[in-house]
Amino acid sequence: MAKIGVLALQGAVGEHMNQIKLLDHEAVEVKTGNDLCGIDGLILPGGESTAIGKLIERNDLLAPIQALAQQGIPMFGTCAGLILLAKKIKGSITPHLCLMDVEVERNSFGRQVDSFEVALAIPSIGDDISAVFIRAPHIVTIGEQVEILATYEERIVLARDGQFLGCSFHPELTDNVRILQYFIGMVNEFSKVPR
Repeated sequence: MAKIGVLALQGAVGEHMNQIKLLDHEAVEVKTGNDLCGIDGLILPGGESTAIGKLIERNDLLAPIQALAQQGIPMFGTCAGLILLAKKIKGSITPHLCLMDVEVERNSFGRQVDSFEVALAIPSIGDDISAVFIRAPHIVTIGEQVEILATYEERIVLARDGQFLGCSFHPELTDNVRILQYFIGMVNEFSKVPR
């Protein structure tokens, strides 16, 4: 059983927690640095990236999360969580956690009223993966080690950079848990690495 932390400062926290429990793993709300102790993976949920970024700093979580990354702990960012992970944000000089070697563009699929759901074919995960896009970002550029896992309308919407997994959409708002299962697989990979 993996112990998965969910950054619980704003956004779709409960939905991620429910899916983790559905897969019979332990879900932990992360609000302080102490909550990070002993977790095997960390999910950064959707919400409002600027607000979450400020709350990360206010709750003194920036350095502890970056320290976890240094240890190789897998991290999964959905929508705003992808923006938090990115090393570059288009049009912004200040990234947040600066961990995943991608540049993202915010709100690239329109406003809240333009939200939509589509089925994606993701070769390494499966066909007909439900993806809910809400004020979604997309990945503009990637580093040499980054693997593109899915695109939509010729825009990168799911990618992996080693221990980091980032997606533009909200898999937690659907009944499909296959992307979470993929992340749990990353967590299990890390647990087998000698340290």
